[in-house]
Amino acid sequence: MSTIAKPDIAAANPASTSMQDVLALLARLLLALLFVLAGINKIGAMEGTVGYIGSVGLPFPELMYFGTIALEIGGGLLLAIGFRARHVALAMGTFTVLTAVIFHNDFSQQIEITMFLKNLAIAGGMFAIAAFGAGRYSLDRG
Repeated sequence: MSTIAKPDIAAANPASTSMQDVLALLARLLLALLFVLAGINKIGAMEGTVGYIGSVGLPFPELMYFGTIALEIGGGLLLAIGFRARHVALAMGTFTVLTAVIFHNDFSQQIEITMFLKNLAIAGGMFAIAAFGAGRYSLDRG
């Protein structure tokens, strides 16, 4: 049985793949920046953040607080450098959807609708990285 050879897109249009790699890097850095800064900001706001987590009925709000900081800062840094980017992006995208559903579900408030949709858009970016990889300018190299 013969196989059909797939065209080498990189050889056919190296400028296109180079631009894609630059855009993948930019996407990772912008998404990572959001999470790293959010995690750093939570470090100085333990009481308020733990209270907010507890106010929605989640168990172990202190544990959730530390886990969130670890995910936001650690995951953000891993995403920025492109290490295990597909797995990290999948985890962070899932976290972001859950955050939208749990914390931004009061659709009688316009700001909550905006925050909900913002989280879904961020998750969409994460899922795109999970689907297509981190690009050439990453530790994953693809």
